[in-house]
Amino acid sequence: QVLLVESGGGLVQAGGSLRLSCAASGLTFSSYIMGWFRQAPGKEREFVSAITKGGSTTYYASSVKGRLTISRDNAKNTVYLQMNSLNSEDTAVYYCAAGRGSWYTVKGYDYWGQGTQVTVSS
Repeated sequence: QVLLVESGGGLVQAGGSLRLSCAASGLTFSSYIMGWFRQAPGKEREFVSAITKGGSTTYYASSVKGRLTISRDNAKNTVYLQMNSLNSEDTAVYYCAAGRGSWYTVKGYDYWGQGTQVTVSS
C-alpha cells in the first residue's frame, strides 16, 4: 500500500515561513517524480512545484518562483517544500504527489497524500 503523509502545515503571518514535508512509503521513491499541488476553497487543484527522480531538476509555478523551494531526500523517502515570504494567496490545502507522467498536471501523478492546511494571515 502506497502512503504519502504530509506534515508541517499551520497558521503563519504574512511574510513568514513554513516547511512542508511528505514522507512516502510502499513505493520505490527514487523512481517517481514528486510534486506539490495546492487547492484553495472553491478553486481547482493547481500545480505548485515538482522535482525529478534524482533531484537534479526542479519546476515551479510562476506565482511561487523565488519564494518556495522543493527538495527531496531519497534515502529518507521524503520530499520537502520550503515556503518563504508567504502571503494570503498561498492559503490552501497542500498535497504531495508521486508520479511518472507530466510533472505539471494532476493527471501526471499516481499517488496523493491527504493534504495539509496552510493558512496565511494578513
